[in-house]
Amino acid sequence: MQTTTITPDTTVNDASTRFPATLRVFSAWGIDACCGGAKPLAEVAERHGFDLDALLADLHEATEEE
Repeated sequence: MQTTTITPDTTVNDASTRFPATLRVFSAWGIDACCGGAKPLAEVAERHGFDLDALLADLHEATEEE
């Protein structure tokens, strides 16, 4: 199990580079790196109306499975 450091300030690109398992989470949530990859997760969640805590929980779960 990895210790994750994904926070609301982590960018989509940084999370997916450091933790490849997060790619499936981003895909499931409809988040891609094309247009928002350099944005922090908090901004992406707000822009799309997503629950930031739920998104972070999914990402943390994915990193624990690596």
